Amino acid sequence: MEKDLGQPVVVVNRPGAGGEIGFAELARAKPDGLTIGFINTPHIVTLPIERRTRFRLEDFSPIANIVDDPGALYVLTDSPYRSLADLIAAAKAAPETISYGTTGIGSDDHLAVMAFERQAAVRLLHVPYGGSAQVKQALLGRTIALGSMNVAEGVQESRQGLMRMLGQMGEHRTEVAGDVPTFREAGFDVVEGSMRGMAAPAGMPRPVLERLSLAVRRTVDNPEFQANAVQQMLPLRFLGPDAYLAELMALRVRYQALWAEHPWRE
Repeated sequence: MEKDLGQPVVVVNRPGAGGEIGFAELARAKPDGLTIGFINTPHIVTLPIERRTRFRLEDFSPIANIVDDPGALYVLTDSPYRSLADLIAAAKAAPETISYGTTGIGSDDHLAVMAFERQAAVRLLHVPYGGSAQVKQALLGRTIALGSMNVAEGVQESRQGLMRMLGQMGEHRTEVAGDVPTFREAGFDVVEGSMRGMAAPAGMPRPVLERLSLAVRRTVDNPEFQANAVQQMLPLRFLGPDAYLAELMALRVRYQALWAEHPWRE
């Protein structure tokens, strides 16, 4: 983006509160095109549903989505669960005893398994962790039976023969794991993952928004960037401002309905 825009881009990390600190700072910035930031789902839409936050979706002008990393359910290679059907049978025989790790309550990993539980009429045992590295460590150490993570977060270990994917949660099979069936193929309408893109404060002039979006698209199309994405197993999915906003709005409607039915903070 620096090369395309002809000016330096300084990265400033603002971690904490599930992303709220960074999101709130971005929302409060001037809409002059000089402050942009990364946003990710589900937190950009679920945090204001869960609690009072210092931002809402309307406080942003989405620039472009870059990555769409579907969720996946992982087991060890020697796990007795060879398929989702095996897992369901075992879970019905012993409710709330099969443990699964996620990157936290309300994460896409957690919401995905909640949706699967409802559709399969089973109850698993949730064990939240601080990040995917801890989930993988717990799974490899046999502390938990299942790991709910994004495809990119465990596909390397799968290729090394350390873990195995029971299913992936994209609308279609991602090229990163083209041999793994989706949950929909197994009969469960579970589509979940983490979209990661860029946004600006609301009110930014449309020409500036479109120029920034063009810079992102040119960066995503750059062979060097694409090679880095392949190396990190990141599924790319570029969306321009309007398509990105429409997807975020649709996600909010879905999560609001889910919260009304089953608040995940309870």
